[in-house]
Amino acid sequence: MQSKLYQPFNKMQFDDAHCFLSGEKIDTKEKHSIFADWLSEIYHLKDMPFKMLDESMKTYADIKVPCSAETAIHLSTLEDKIQNAFEGGYNDVIKLEEDQIFLWVSKTVYGVIFNEIQSAIKQQNSFAEGFNMSQGLIHKFSLLQTMLQKVNQPIVFEEFKPYSLFITKVNNVENEFAYRDEINTLTFSLRMKDFGILINLQDNGANKLYHEEVWGKINGKTLHPIQFEELCAKVFYSAYLFNRLPEYHIITTEDTIYIEAMPLRGMNNKPIFDEWQFKTYGQVVENFWKRWGFLLLEIIKKPEKPMSFLFDENGDFVNAEKIELPL
Repeated sequence: MQSKLYQPFNKMQFDDAHCFLSGEKIDTKEKHSIFADWLSEIYHLKDMPFKMLDESMKTYADIKVPCSAETAIHLSTLEDKIQNAFEGGYNDVIKLEEDQIFLWVSKTVYGVIFNEIQSAIKQQNSFAEGFNMSQGLIHKFSLLQTMLQKVNQPIVFEEFKPYSLFITKVNNVENEFAYRDEINTLTFSLRMKDFGILINLQDNGANKLYHEEVWGKINGKTLHPIQFEELCAKVFYSAYLFNRLPEYHIITTEDTIYIEAMPLRGMNNKPIFDEWQFKTYGQVVENFWKRWGFLLLEIIKKPEKPMSFLFDENGDFVNAEKIELPL
């Protein structure tokens, strides 16, 4: 039987009668929690508010997707691997296959996107009259959903990784669960236990290359939470500056689906990233540093050299133990 991809964006099919990943018809009561029970129990996510784009509030436990029994089995297998590693901490997380982290984060982010779309459709009442989404976002979200199907069928990324992934050791506060996503750029960060994960899900590794010098100084070091948030600010901002919509060749064979990345530069001579603006970057940092109370004017007091806890005046890494701030 030939492999076949489910493409919900072609018909904007986001009801509860079809599995979000396979498209299989299901009972409308079949739902899968995007934030797994083990996370909910440890970090009390049933009570933790989750703000939707329309300003409405849910809890993390409310973020669910329609899911067939078969897809749920595949997702549970992935979740077990993630749970075992996450509970073991940084040393176990870095042993995970990077694609497994990519799929777990993709499931999380796409699950949020699915809920956002469902909510928007309900508010607008009908697709034709009021529900609008840019073609660029449809392109991104559709490709994310396509790649996520690697969970339940054989998909091969041909000699490329669709993502930029950063994993660091972090001195987090006990029982802290610091989650952040930006669905327009498909960027995600999470701090828990003794580690932090930061990933852009659809850049073919461009952000990792863009921050190659920064990452070379950080990789393998233990970070203070404010340092990890600074790294997040850099990558979330560069993801905003990333001006390409990745394109792929998708080849379907009898038993496997192959995805091949097209060159990001293509026929366009324009740089892949727009110009870095220090003031805008400072605003991003201010948002990521809210818990420590730093204001934009402090952060960009020297516009060409914004405040940094990662690096000193000479550009050398700052040991986390030297940072006299609360975790």
